[in-house]
Amino acid sequence: MLAGHVMDLREAGRGRPFRARGALVALLAAALTGCTLPGQMAKSPPSAYQNERFQFDETFSRLFDGNAQETCEAARRALLSQGYVITSSREAAVSGAKRFQPEGEVHLEILFTVVCVPDGPGGVLATAFVSAQQDRYVLKKVPNNTSVGVGGFGSISIPLSSSEDSLVKVGSETIPAGPFYDRYFALMQRLLADMR
Repeated sequence: MLAGHVMDLREAGRGRPFRARGALVALLAAALTGCTLPGQMAKSPPSAYQNERFQFDETFSRLFDGNAQETCEAARRALLSQGYVITSSREAAVSGAKRFQPEGEVHLEILFTVVCVPDGPGGVLATAFVSAQQDRYVLKKVPNNTSVGVGGFGSISIPLSSSEDSLVKVGSETIPAGPFYDRYFALMQRLLADMR
């Protein structure tokens, strides 16, 4: 039925091509618009913050039987014992980083941050708050170009056969609470006991 209307518009528009084409475009646009139903519209994934539960069972912290300074020293030693490079160390906070290369052109970096807060009467206990972020990088090749100045003509770019490699950050996420942190807290607890 739509084809019949298109033919009629084409035949009627021979004397007035501009109006017939406009009507044809409007008819086709209306037909295409009607093909998309509301349920078929593309749905965007939920924002990251919508997955934040803020529940007590997903904890990034642990209570330790040592003051804040001792607890952060145990945290520092735990990171060092696992090959992390300490990037910052203060009395009540420590940060470290470790790099991995799981595939030929994929690189990962884990950035670890621990903050120790006094707890209990007189601050004889401490709570360690821990967060680790994983950054993902891929290797990108960038071709080298050379510019040559030619008098009277300007400059000419000449592509060379060499290229430079550079790491490009393609993703970053906080490592979710779970076994990763449980293993770290267990090592901290053992090291804290060894320090006494």
